[in-house]
Amino acid sequence: MSTFPLFQVDAFTSTPLAGNACAVVFDADPIDEATMLAIAREMNLSETAFVVKSDVADFGARYFTPGGEIPMAGHPTIATVFALAESGRLPLTQERTRIRLELRVGPIPIDVDSRDGKATLITMSQKSPQFLRTYEASDVLPAFGLSPDDLLAGTTIQTVSTGTPQLMIPLASIDALRRARLDSPAYRRLLAAGDFFSPHLFCLTGATSRGRTFARHFGVPPDDREDPFTGSATGGMAAFLWRYELLDEPALVAEQGHWMNRAGEARVEVVGPPTNIETVRVGGAAVTVLRGNLAI
Repeated sequence: MSTFPLFQVDAFTSTPLAGNACAVVFDADPIDEATMLAIAREMNLSETAFVVKSDVADFGARYFTPGGEIPMAGHPTIATVFALAESGRLPLTQERTRIRLELRVGPIPIDVDSRDGKATLITMSQKSPQFLRTYEASDVLPAFGLSPDDLLAGTTIQTVSTGTPQLMIPLASIDALRRARLDSPAYRRLLAAGDFFSPHLFCLTGATSRGRTFARHFGVPPDDREDPFTGSATGGMAAFLWRYELLDEPALVAEQGHWMNRAGEARVEVVGPPTNIETVRVGGAAVTVLRGNLAI
């Protein structure tokens, strides 16, 4: 039997038991892919992160949902870097520390703001967005119990990727967002014919006065039916809103998870003009709720 240090971190929040939980397994190089997937299913969280060595960056990480490996994700990135700092593997000796984290999509830069050696804000720079296939509202919205009238006027539904392709579904109101319910058979048909990993439904109203946007993110078993906070899709959403001139300025606070009693928020900044977005910076706080050892 082998043991591996493990943290469980709530990301996109500074409040324990809020935001989105992620298990972070250290020193994971000896663990094979099948075992990583089995551990992710055992943890039964949106994602489990495995910290590995990297030849091209400061650290490497692999992310698994209970359904399989994903190339890039936001909340495991925030959680992983926070756990690296909390465990002493990443010393924070300056107010801002920049590292590179190697993911399946390649190395990405991460900025860690800190106070007295403790991380206060972790910001990832996601890949330059790709704007992919568009969809008819009548083909998509019924899979969420909604009608084409619930789409935000003057917009379309489109897959956007800043590392992981997500289906961007802008809704006309927070009421429409609240009414969304996943029709699993209809959604599975949509997913099978689509070019996206999962769908991101959002409106231009915050859950609180702090937020510019509020979102919900769905999946199907063995993954969670709804994700408390989705950092990769938040980046794609911000890129979508900036490209189609639905934002007055390129910085915003994005909210998610409040109706699940897992309130989370991200600070988001789109870098570059709408027609040539260079990157999307997505940042959040985090808090450790568990430390231990995984015995397998």
